[in-house]
Amino acid sequence: MARCSHKGCGQEFDPKTNTEKSCTYHAGGPVFHEGLKSWSCCSDVNKPVLDFDEFMSIPGCTIGKHDEAPAKPPSPPPKPAQNPASLSVTTSNDGTEVYASGPAAPSAPEPLGTTSVFSTPPAPVHVEEEDDLGAQVKPGTKCRHNGCSVLFVSDEVNRKEGGEASECTYHPLPPIFREGSKGYLCCKRRVLEFDEFLKIEGCKKGRHVFVAKAKPQEGEQFTECRIDHFQTPSEVHVSVYGKQADKDRSKIEFEETKLHIDIFLPGPKRFRKSIELFGPIDPDNSSYKFFGTKVDILLKKQDTRSWTILEKPQRDLGPVSLTFGVGGRTGTIGGKDIILDESNKSKSKVTV
Repeated sequence: MARCSHKGCGQEFDPKTNTEKSCTYHAGGPVFHEGLKSWSCCSDVNKPVLDFDEFMSIPGCTIGKHDEAPAKPPSPPPKPAQNPASLSVTTSNDGTEVYASGPAAPSAPEPLGTTSVFSTPPAPVHVEEEDDLGAQVKPGTKCRHNGCSVLFVSDEVNRKEGGEASECTYHPLPPIFREGSKGYLCCKRRVLEFDEFLKIEGCKKGRHVFVAKAKPQEGEQFTECRIDHFQTPSEVHVSVYGKQADKDRSKIEFEETKLHIDIFLPGPKRFRKSIELFGPIDPDNSSYKFFGTKVDILLKKQDTRSWTILEKPQRDLGPVSLTFGVGGRTGTIGGKDIILDESNKSKSKVTV
Protein backbone atom coordinates (compact mmCIF):
# COMPACT_ATOMS: atom_id res chain seq x y z
CA MET A 1 0.00 0.00 0.00
CA ALA A 2 1.20 3.53 -0.82
CA ARG A 3 0.54 6.66 1.26
CA CYS A 4 -0.92 9.82 -0.29
CA SER A 5 1.17 12.99 0.07
CA HIS A 6 -1.70 15.43 -0.55
CA LYS A 7 -2.38 17.93 2.25
CA GLY A 8 -5.50 16.99 4.20
CA CYS A 9 -5.44 13.36 3.04
CA GLY A 10 -2.40 11.28 4.04
CA GLN A 11 -4.32 7.99 3.67
CA GLU A 12 -2.98 4.67 2.44
CA PHE A 13 -4.26 3.58 -0.97
CA ASP A 14 -3.91 0.86 -3.59
CA PRO A 15 -2.39 2.32 -6.81
CA LYS A 16 -4.42 -0.18 -8.84
CA THR A 17 -7.73 1.31 -7.66
CA ASN A 18 -6.61 4.97 -7.63
CA THR A 19 -9.13 7.05 -9.63
CA GLU A 20 -9.88 10.74 -10.21
CA LYS A 21 -12.36 10.65 -7.30
CA SER A 22 -10.30 8.70 -4.76
CA CYS A 23 -8.71 11.64 -2.90
CA THR A 24 -10.19 14.69 -1.14
CA TYR A 25 -7.45 17.18 -0.27
CA HIS A 26 -6.35 20.83 -0.02
CA ALA A 27 -4.75 22.15 -3.21
CA GLY A 28 -3.47 25.31 -1.50
CA GLY A 29 -1.18 25.85 1.45
CA PRO A 30 -1.78 26.52 5.15
CA VAL A 31 -2.15 30.09 6.36
CA PHE A 32 -1.17 31.02 9.94
CA HIS A 33 -1.91 34.59 11.01
CA GLU A 34 -2.17 35.94 14.56
CA GLY A 35 -3.01 32.51 15.97
CA LEU A 36 -5.67 31.73 13.32
CA LYS A 37 -5.18 28.76 11.01
CA SER A 38 -6.80 28.15 7.60
CA TRP A 39 -6.14 26.87 4.06
CA SER A 40 -5.52 29.35 1.23
CA CYS A 41 -7.63 27.29 -1.18
CA CYS A 42 -10.86 27.41 0.83
CA SER A 43 -10.55 30.20 3.43
CA ASP A 44 -13.72 31.78 2.03
CA VAL A 45 -15.67 28.56 2.71
CA ASN A 46 -13.98 27.16 5.83
CA LYS A 47 -13.44 29.89 8.41
CA PRO A 48 -10.05 30.20 10.15
CA VAL A 49 -9.80 28.34 13.48
CA LEU A 50 -7.60 28.65 16.56
CA ASP A 51 -7.16 25.02 17.59
CA PHE A 52 -4.58 22.95 15.65
CA ASP A 53 -6.60 19.72 15.83
CA GLU A 54 -9.64 21.58 14.48
CA PHE A 55 -7.47 22.98 11.67
CA MET A 56 -6.24 19.50 10.74
CA SER A 57 -9.85 18.23 10.59
CA ILE A 58 -10.99 20.87 8.04
CA PRO A 59 -12.25 18.74 5.10
CA GLY A 60 -10.47 19.00 1.77
CA CYS A 61 -11.92 21.15 -1.01
CA THR A 62 -10.44 19.41 -4.09
CA ILE A 63 -11.14 15.94 -5.51
CA GLY A 64 -8.61 14.00 -7.58
CA LYS A 65 -6.15 11.12 -7.59
CA HIS A 66 -3.99 10.14 -4.65
CA ASP A 67 -0.35 11.18 -5.06
CA GLU A 68 2.22 8.75 -3.67
CA ALA A 69 4.56 10.21 -1.06
CA PRO A 70 8.28 10.13 -2.00
CA ALA A 71 10.50 7.67 -0.20
CA LYS A 72 12.05 8.90 3.03
CA PRO A 73 15.78 9.75 2.85
CA PRO A 74 18.09 7.77 5.17
CA SER A 75 18.28 9.22 8.66
CA PRO A 76 21.58 10.91 9.55
CA PRO A 77 23.64 9.32 12.37
CA PRO A 78 22.70 10.60 15.83
CA LYS A 79 24.77 13.48 17.14
CA PRO A 80 26.41 13.36 20.57
CA ALA A 81 24.57 15.05 23.42
CA GLN A 82 25.19 18.76 23.73
CA ASN A 83 24.95 21.39 26.38
CA PRO A 84 21.89 23.71 26.48
CA ALA A 85 21.41 24.80 22.87
CA SER A 86 20.80 27.95 20.94
CA LEU A 87 18.73 28.01 17.74
CA SER A 88 20.50 28.13 14.36
CA VAL A 89 19.28 27.90 10.75
CA THR A 90 20.64 25.52 8.11
CA THR A 91 19.56 24.80 4.52
CA SER A 92 18.76 21.27 3.34
CA ASN A 93 19.47 19.87 -0.15
CA ASP A 94 16.03 20.87 -1.42
CA GLY A 95 16.45 24.46 -0.27
CA THR A 96 14.27 24.18 2.87
CA GLU A 97 15.44 26.17 5.86
CA VAL A 98 15.56 24.03 9.00
CA TYR A 99 15.85 25.22 12.57
CA ALA A 100 18.30 23.13 14.59
CA SER A 101 20.03 23.42 17.91
CA GLY A 102 23.72 24.13 18.45
CA PRO A 103 25.91 24.59 21.51
CA ALA A 104 25.06 27.69 23.47
CA ALA A 105 27.69 30.22 24.40
CA PRO A 106 28.94 29.67 27.94
CA SER A 107 27.37 32.01 30.41
CA ALA A 108 29.18 33.68 33.26
CA PRO A 109 28.47 32.10 36.67
CA GLU A 110 26.34 34.08 39.05
CA PRO A 111 28.14 35.64 42.02
CA LEU A 112 27.90 33.67 45.23
CA GLY A 113 25.07 34.65 47.47
CA THR A 114 22.82 35.92 44.65
CA THR A 115 19.63 34.41 43.24
CA SER A 116 18.30 35.08 39.75
CA VAL A 117 14.89 36.73 39.75
CA PHE A 118 14.36 35.56 36.17
CA SER A 119 14.37 31.83 36.91
CA THR A 120 11.96 29.86 34.70
CA PRO A 121 8.94 28.42 36.54
CA PRO A 122 8.47 24.67 36.29
CA ALA A 123 6.43 23.56 33.26
CA PRO A 124 2.96 22.15 33.97
CA VAL A 125 2.74 18.37 34.11
CA HIS A 126 1.30 16.96 30.87
CA VAL A 127 -0.87 13.85 31.27
CA GLU A 128 -1.01 11.74 28.12
CA GLU A 129 -4.19 10.08 26.88
CA GLU A 130 -4.59 6.32 27.23
CA ASP A 131 -6.35 4.05 24.76
CA ASP A 132 -9.62 2.56 26.02
CA LEU A 133 -8.98 -1.06 25.07
CA GLY A 134 -12.54 -2.01 25.95
CA ALA A 135 -14.08 0.39 23.43
CA GLN A 136 -14.91 -0.71 19.90
CA VAL A 137 -13.11 1.11 17.09
CA LYS A 138 -14.39 1.60 13.56
CA PRO A 139 -11.90 0.43 10.89
CA GLY A 140 -10.17 3.42 9.31
CA THR A 141 -10.08 5.46 12.54
CA LYS A 142 -6.84 7.47 12.72
CA CYS A 143 -4.61 7.36 15.81
CA ARG A 144 -5.14 10.45 17.98
CA HIS A 145 -1.41 10.97 18.61
CA ASN A 146 0.38 13.87 16.91
CA GLY A 147 2.83 12.65 14.26
CA CYS A 148 1.15 9.24 13.85
CA SER A 149 -0.92 8.53 10.74
CA VAL A 150 -1.76 4.85 11.38
CA LEU A 151 -5.35 3.87 10.59
CA PHE A 152 -7.10 1.21 12.68
CA VAL A 153 -7.43 -2.21 11.04
CA SER A 154 -8.24 -4.58 13.92
CA ASP A 155 -7.42 -5.26 17.56
CA GLU A 156 -5.03 -8.02 16.47
CA VAL A 157 -3.05 -5.68 14.21
CA ASN A 158 -3.10 -2.38 16.12
CA ARG A 159 -3.80 -3.13 19.79
CA LYS A 160 -2.40 -6.57 20.62
CA GLU A 161 1.14 -6.60 22.02
CA GLY A 162 3.48 -7.57 19.17
CA GLY A 163 0.86 -6.85 16.51
CA GLU A 164 1.94 -5.88 13.00
CA ALA A 165 1.25 -2.18 13.61
CA SER A 166 0.83 -1.99 17.38
CA GLU A 167 3.79 0.30 18.11
CA CYS A 168 3.11 4.03 17.84
CA THR A 169 5.81 6.64 17.13
CA TYR A 170 4.43 10.03 18.10
CA HIS A 171 4.88 13.45 19.70
CA PRO A 172 3.58 13.49 23.30
CA LEU A 173 3.36 17.32 23.47
CA PRO A 174 1.37 19.73 21.25
CA PRO A 175 2.77 21.63 18.24
CA ILE A 176 4.25 25.12 18.53
CA PHE A 177 4.24 27.88 15.88
CA ARG A 178 6.45 30.86 16.62
CA GLU A 179 7.83 33.56 14.29
CA GLY A 180 7.41 31.35 11.24
CA SER A 181 9.06 28.26 12.71
CA LYS A 182 7.07 25.09 13.34
CA GLY A 183 7.73 22.11 15.57
CA TYR A 184 6.65 20.26 18.72
CA LEU A 185 7.26 21.18 22.35
CA CYS A 186 8.63 17.70 23.07
CA CYS A 187 11.59 17.84 20.66
CA LYS A 188 14.04 20.45 19.39
CA ARG A 189 13.66 20.31 15.63
CA ARG A 190 12.07 23.40 14.04
CA VAL A 191 11.23 23.91 10.34
CA LEU A 192 9.74 26.72 8.26
CA GLU A 193 7.73 24.78 5.66
CA PHE A 194 4.42 23.19 6.69
CA ASP A 195 5.10 20.09 4.59
CA GLU A 196 8.37 19.60 6.45
CA PHE A 197 6.55 20.07 9.76
CA LEU A 198 4.15 17.22 8.92
CA LYS A 199 7.16 14.97 8.22
CA ILE A 200 8.82 15.51 11.61
CA GLU A 201 9.07 12.00 13.02
CA GLY A 202 7.77 11.28 16.49
CA CYS A 203 10.21 11.31 19.40
CA LYS A 204 8.48 8.74 21.62
CA LYS A 205 7.22 5.18 21.21
CA GLY A 206 4.20 3.64 22.89
CA ARG A 207 0.65 2.44 22.28
CA HIS A 208 -1.76 3.94 19.77
CA VAL A 209 -4.75 5.86 21.09
CA PHE A 210 -7.86 5.33 18.98
CA VAL A 211 -10.46 5.97 21.73
CA ALA A 212 -9.26 8.04 24.69
CA LYS A 213 -9.96 6.54 28.09
CA ALA A 214 -12.09 8.76 30.33
CA LYS A 215 -9.98 10.35 33.05
CA PRO A 216 -11.06 9.81 36.68
CA GLN A 217 -12.81 12.79 38.21
CA GLU A 218 -11.66 14.18 41.56
CA GLY A 219 -14.89 15.90 42.52
CA GLU A 220 -16.73 17.97 39.92
CA GLN A 221 -16.16 21.71 39.70
CA PHE A 222 -18.97 23.62 38.01
CA THR A 223 -17.68 26.55 35.99
CA GLU A 224 -19.03 29.27 33.69
CA CYS A 225 -18.61 29.47 29.91
CA ARG A 226 -19.12 32.50 27.68
CA ILE A 227 -22.20 32.27 25.45
CA ASP A 228 -22.60 34.35 22.26
CA HIS A 229 -25.39 34.28 19.70
CA PHE A 230 -26.60 35.82 16.46
CA GLN A 231 -29.69 35.20 14.38
CA THR A 232 -31.20 35.15 10.92
CA PRO A 233 -34.94 35.31 10.17
CA SER A 234 -35.21 31.51 10.51
CA GLU A 235 -32.38 30.47 12.89
CA VAL A 236 -30.54 31.39 16.06
CA HIS A 237 -26.82 30.44 16.19
CA VAL A 238 -25.44 29.94 19.72
CA SER A 239 -21.74 29.44 20.57
CA VAL A 240 -20.67 28.09 23.98
CA TYR A 241 -16.94 28.70 24.45
CA GLY A 242 -15.12 25.88 26.28
CA LYS A 243 -11.88 24.23 25.14
CA GLN A 244 -11.60 20.46 24.61
CA ALA A 245 -15.14 19.55 25.58
CA ASP A 246 -15.74 15.80 25.93
CA LYS A 247 -18.37 15.19 23.25
CA ASP A 248 -18.92 11.58 24.37
CA ARG A 249 -20.09 12.62 27.85
CA SER A 250 -21.58 16.04 27.10
CA LYS A 251 -25.25 16.50 26.23
CA ILE A 252 -27.22 19.18 24.37
CA GLU A 253 -31.00 18.70 24.56
CA PHE A 254 -33.79 20.69 22.90
CA GLU A 255 -37.37 21.40 23.97
CA GLU A 256 -39.87 23.67 22.26
CA THR A 257 -39.15 26.54 24.66
CA LYS A 258 -35.96 25.39 26.43
CA LEU A 259 -32.31 24.57 25.72
CA HIS A 260 -30.38 22.28 28.10
CA ILE A 261 -26.55 22.43 28.01
CA ASP A 262 -24.33 19.97 29.93
CA ILE A 263 -20.68 20.12 28.86
CA PHE A 264 -17.78 18.19 30.44
CA LEU A 265 -14.48 20.09 30.19
CA PRO A 266 -10.91 18.86 30.87
CA GLY A 267 -10.25 17.73 34.45
CA PRO A 268 -13.10 17.99 36.94
CA LYS A 269 -14.67 21.07 35.30
CA ARG A 270 -18.25 21.00 34.04
CA PHE A 271 -20.62 23.62 32.62
CA ARG A 272 -24.36 23.10 32.99
CA LYS A 273 -27.15 25.52 32.16
CA SER A 274 -30.83 25.38 31.18
CA ILE A 275 -32.12 28.33 29.16
CA GLU A 276 -35.78 29.28 28.77
CA LEU A 277 -35.70 30.63 25.22
CA PHE A 278 -37.12 33.93 24.03
CA GLY A 279 -39.20 32.20 21.36
CA PRO A 280 -40.33 28.70 20.36
CA ILE A 281 -38.03 26.42 18.33
CA ASP A 282 -38.33 23.23 16.32
CA PRO A 283 -36.45 20.62 18.43
CA ASP A 284 -36.30 18.01 15.65
CA ASN A 285 -34.52 20.35 13.22
CA SER A 286 -32.21 21.96 15.77
CA SER A 287 -28.64 20.62 16.00
CA TYR A 288 -25.17 21.08 17.54
CA LYS A 289 -21.52 20.43 16.72
CA PHE A 290 -18.38 20.15 18.88
CA PHE A 291 -15.14 21.96 17.99
CA GLY A 292 -11.79 22.23 19.75
CA THR A 293 -12.58 25.58 21.39
CA LYS A 294 -16.37 25.76 21.46
CA VAL A 295 -19.74 24.09 20.90
CA ASP A 296 -21.94 25.54 18.13
CA ILE A 297 -25.70 25.14 18.58
CA LEU A 298 -28.26 25.80 15.83
CA LEU A 299 -31.80 26.64 16.99
CA LYS A 300 -34.47 26.42 14.29
CA LYS A 301 -37.21 29.01 14.89
CA GLN A 302 -40.88 28.16 14.61
CA ASP A 303 -41.61 31.63 13.19
CA THR A 304 -39.68 34.47 11.54
CA ARG A 305 -39.80 37.10 14.28
CA SER A 306 -36.57 38.48 15.72
CA TRP A 307 -35.37 37.59 19.19
CA THR A 308 -34.39 40.65 21.21
CA ILE A 309 -32.39 38.43 23.60
CA LEU A 310 -31.62 34.72 23.87
CA GLU A 311 -33.39 34.05 27.18
CA LYS A 312 -37.02 34.78 27.87
CA PRO A 313 -37.25 37.93 30.04
CA GLN A 314 -38.59 37.68 33.58
CA ARG A 315 -40.57 40.91 33.20
CA ASP A 316 -42.67 42.61 30.53
CA LEU A 317 -40.46 44.57 28.13
CA GLY A 318 -43.35 46.78 27.07
CA PRO A 319 -44.24 47.78 23.48
CA VAL A 320 -40.92 46.71 21.94
CA SER A 321 -40.70 46.38 18.16
CA LEU A 322 -38.79 43.19 17.42
CA THR A 323 -36.76 44.01 14.30
CA PHE A 324 -33.74 42.64 12.47
CA GLY A 325 -30.86 45.12 12.80
CA VAL A 326 -28.81 45.66 9.64
CA GLY A 327 -25.63 46.54 11.54
CA GLY A 328 -25.80 43.56 13.85
CA ARG A 329 -25.86 45.68 17.01
CA THR A 330 -28.55 43.47 18.55
CA GLY A 331 -26.82 40.19 17.68
CA THR A 332 -28.78 39.92 14.42
CA ILE A 333 -27.67 39.61 10.80
CA GLY A 334 -29.21 39.19 7.38
CA GLY A 335 -32.35 41.31 7.65
CA LYS A 336 -33.38 44.72 6.32
CA ASP A 337 -37.16 44.74 6.80
CA ILE A 338 -39.11 44.95 10.05
CA ILE A 339 -40.63 41.58 10.99
CA LEU A 340 -43.13 41.57 13.85
CA ASP A 341 -45.05 38.80 15.56
CA GLU A 342 -48.86 39.03 15.87
CA SER A 343 -48.72 40.68 19.30
CA ASN A 344 -46.41 43.47 18.17
CA LYS A 345 -48.30 43.97 14.91
CA SER A 346 -51.37 44.94 16.90
CA LYS A 347 -49.27 47.21 19.16
CA SER A 348 -47.78 49.01 16.15
CA LYS A 349 -51.25 49.66 14.72
CA VAL A 350 -52.43 51.15 18.03
CA THR A 351 -49.31 53.36 18.17
CA VAL A 352 -49.96 54.68 14.66
